[in-house]
Amino acid sequence: MSRPRRLQWGVPEQPPPKHPYRDTLIMYGVFSVLIVLVAWATGGGVRRALVIAILFYVVASAWSISRWRNRLREENEETRAREEHL
Repeated sequence: MSRPRRLQWGVPEQPPPKHPYRDTLIMYGVFSVLIVLVAWATGGGVRRALVIAILFYVVASAWSISRWRNRLREENEETRAREEHL
C-alpha cells in the first residue's frame, strides 16, 4: 500500500518585490480611495468614509511595513548564515 500524500496548505515562498514598501503603500492608497468612492456612489456618508479610509490606510500600512521589515530582516539573516557556512 502506498503512503498517503500530505496536502501542503502553505503559499510557496516567493522573493520579495523590488519595492515592497512603495508597492504596499500604493495598494492601500488605492483601497482607501475605493472606500471613499463606494461611499459616495452609494450615497453614504463621505466624511465618515474618509475617516475610515484614513484609519484603514494608517493601520494597514503600519502593519504591512512591520511585516515587510521582519521578513526582509529574516531573509538577510538567513543569507548571512548561509554565506558563513560556505
